[in-house]
Amino acid sequence: MIIQGHIVLLTIAYAGLSALLLMVLVHVAIPHWAKLAAILLMGLFDIGIFFGAQGLVGWSSATAVPQRFQLLWSRVVEPNPSRGFPGAVHLWVEALDENNLPSGEPRAFLLPYSSALAGKVVAAQSEIKRGNPQGGRSETFATEGEAAVPDGMNVRAASQGAAPGGDPSGGGLLAPAFLGGQSKSVDLIPMPKPLLPPKEMP
Repeated sequence: MIIQGHIVLLTIAYAGLSALLLMVLVHVAIPHWAKLAAILLMGLFDIGIFFGAQGLVGWSSATAVPQRFQLLWSRVVEPNPSRGFPGAVHLWVEALDENNLPSGEPRAFLLPYSSALAGKVVAAQSEIKRGNPQGGRSETFATEGEAAVPDGMNVRAASQGAAPGGDPSGGGLLAPAFLGGQSKSVDLIPMPKPLLPPKEMP
């Protein structure tokens, strides 16, 4: 469903809740002008929800990134202690299916800043500029002819002996726990090749 559809459904949900509250209000012993004012205010509130939600479109989502994705672009915003800003990493990604094919629905995600993640994102961005597509994962990519690495194991860690990416430091509003499962240890690797269906024998 496109984002506009989500906004319409959200508005309908608020309108339904408003209708239920107003049905209760009808049976409350208050002046008629107060009931009319409440109805008008709730109607204006629902309209405001619809137009106000339009301003959310395009903002990076502070939710978990897809398990496998292609990195389309990124932006690293460095921390600013003087303003109390902890920094942020914005990723514009496109989810991949089980055959490593892109979904065709790019989305923007917000990750909490860490120096390790920022370094990986800057390096991946440089590779994209050189014409080398970059992928990302929160589980192992499966490539043709390769055995899958067990869930939770970092691809670079398995191949290079490095520790899984991500800086455990940080906290506050951008802490992974606050973001509902978001992870700082997103791994960025060269874009895996699409898996081709098996050839039929003649």
